[in-house]
This record gives sequence, C-alpha cells and structure tokens, in this order.
Amino acid sequence: MLSVLLILFYFSFPVLIIYLCLKYSWLDKVGAVLINYGFGILIANIGVFPEGVDKLQEILITILIPIAIPLLLFSADMNTWLKLIGKTALTFGVGIIALLISIYAGYYFFVDEIENLSEISGMLVGVYTGGTPNLASIKTALNVPADRFIITHTSDMFASVLLLLFVLMGAQKVLNLILPKFSLDNIKSEDNTVALEIAEDTQEFKGILNKKYHLDILKGLGLSALVFGIGGTLSLLVPENAVMLTVILTITTLAILLSFQARVQKIQKTFQTGMYLIHVFSLVVASMADFSKFDIGESIYIFYYVMFVVFGSFFIHLIIAYFLKVDTDTFIITTIAMVFSPPFIPVVAASLKNKHVIVSGITAGIIGYAIGNYLGIFVAFTLE
Repeated sequence: MLSVLLILFYFSFPVLIIYLCLKYSWLDKVGAVLINYGFGILIANIGVFPEGVDKLQEILITILIPIAIPLLLFSADMNTWLKLIGKTALTFGVGIIALLISIYAGYYFFVDEIENLSEISGMLVGVYTGGTPNLASIKTALNVPADRFIITHTSDMFASVLLLLFVLMGAQKVLNLILPKFSLDNIKSEDNTVALEIAEDTQEFKGILNKKYHLDILKGLGLSALVFGIGGTLSLLVPENAVMLTVILTITTLAILLSFQARVQKIQKTFQTGMYLIHVFSLVVASMADFSKFDIGESIYIFYYVMFVVFGSFFIHLIIAYFLKVDTDTFIITTIAMVFSPPFIPVVAASLKNKHVIVSGITAGIIGYAIGNYLGIFVAFTLE
C-alpha cells in the first residue's frame, strides 16, 4: 500500500507543478524541473520516508529514463535539423572541442580529489552537449550513485545560472568588442519560422491532457516501451556491469533512427510526455539525496570542477571563435544551446534582439540531445 501511495505521489506532484507553472509566469521562470528537484531534496532530508523505500526509488529511476529518452528524440525530425545546421556546425563543433579540452584538463587537476571522476566527467559532457535528459541518461548508464548525481546537477545549475545572467545582462556588448557583429548573410527567414514553431511546440504542455492527444500519447509510450524492450533484450547478451550502458546506447540509436520516419514524427506530444517523465525522474532522484550521507569535502571539489568546466570551455570556445571569425550572436546562442537546451533559445534570442539566430540555437540543441549520450559515455570510458 505504501509503495502505491509513493508511486502516486511521484507521478502526480510533477503534474501539479507543471499546472502551476502554466498558470503563474513567475513559477514558470523558476522551472518545473528545478521545483521538483528542490522539493525532492526537501523531503529527502526531513525524515518522512520509511526504511526500504530506496528499492522502489531505484526501480523507478531505472525505468523512467529509458522510456523518456526515445520520447524526447521521436519528435526531433533529424532530417529537418540536418538541413538547417549550415554554418552552425562549425560553431557547435568548436564548442564541443572547447568542452572536451576543459573536461580533460579539469580531470587531471581534480582526479586526486574526486573519486570516480570519470563518471562525473561523462555526465558533464552529456549535460553540456544536450541537456538534463542526457545527464540523467548517463547517470543511469554508468550507475552513478544518487548523491553524486545530485551534487553534480546542483553545481551545474549554479554555474549555468551565472552564465545565463551574464548573457542576459550584456554579454552581447562585451563580446562585440572581441568577435564580429552578426550579419544577415545567408539567413533564410523560412528556416527560422520552422525552428521557432518546433521550439514553441517542445515547450507547450498546455492541452496535453486533452482527449485528442490521448491516443498519440499512448502510441508514443507504446513505441518507447518497445524500444526499451529491444534495448533490455540486447542487454541480456552483455556482462552485468554493462547492462544499463547497453540499454541507453541502444534506445538512443533506435530512437534517432525512428525520428527519420514521417509516421513517428506525426505522433503528437511525445516530447512533452518525455519531459514529464524527466520531471518525475528529477523528483525521485532528488528525494534520494540525504545530505547527511554526503562527503562535504568531495562535494566542494565537484563544485570547483563543474565551475572549471563551464567557464573554462566558455573561454576556450571564445578564443577559437575569435580566430574563426564566428559572430557574437551565433557564439552566444550556440553556447546557450549547449549549456541549457532548445526551450531557452527564444528567450535568449529575444534578449539579443535577434530572432535570426533562433535556427542556430535550436539546431545545436536538438543535435546535442541526439549525440550527448554517445559523447558523454565515450569520455567517461576514456578517463576510467
């Protein structure tokens, strides 16, 4: 009975938060993921959970991500994004190179202070290539303990907010002194229209409970479960320590392949359903974060490492962009796409007063979702 009540709580509380975020704009600015995350940490540290609840929590986080990832990728429409990527590919590629340089350099600075730093490095590559779904996927694939995931994600959010504040409070003016100003050359307004429409759709939870979407949601969940089932079947062929790794890489690959199919792209609200499961995951994993079990000394070094990666990669990216003559707005929007995710792009584009970079940011963010798992897992294994 207790397990049933706990499951009901985990799946209903995020619905309430999403509803409140839709109703109150100030809550929406905080973000549903962050609110679920914060509430989860609160209940984890006030002693309301009975002994043995960790088994149920582990089962939930093992299932949620493999179901969520295909749903997020089904709507990616990779055909469209590959056509739109254009010159953004250079900036995005440079951003990944800068990220990898800072990851590997930081690893050798902090490897003696942080246990299993390769796992944290892999998660950071995932989150700063794609976003929170990639962070969660790599945590699952590498079997990273909940407490280490929490401190890494918390540090990531702090560093990311600092970067976002810099961007919103005048980064464009500062960087225009270093990089060329944005030019309208080779910009297709119709491409921006397509990108903006998809960006708005990926944010839209409103109406998801409407009856007309029920069948699509069930189709998406069924197809995602099938992909998960294939990944789970293949995992039976590998050693036990590689089971979740096999599952995550398999479902990512299959979901990307399916995203090229027109019939899959037409299934509505798959992205929103996947993000809802990410909200549930955030609540579950945060509710496992008992601070009394944290190694405070190591946590501080994890925070330092995350700050080193975020701002180290930013400055390395800036230096390379200077020599390649990447314009300021494309540099900023690509950086935000990597550190955050596609839904942030229209907001930052508005602050830059430049709707034309929307396509660059959305393209980088979507492709980041697709490659983040591969790259993060690859880095983790090279550093292990």
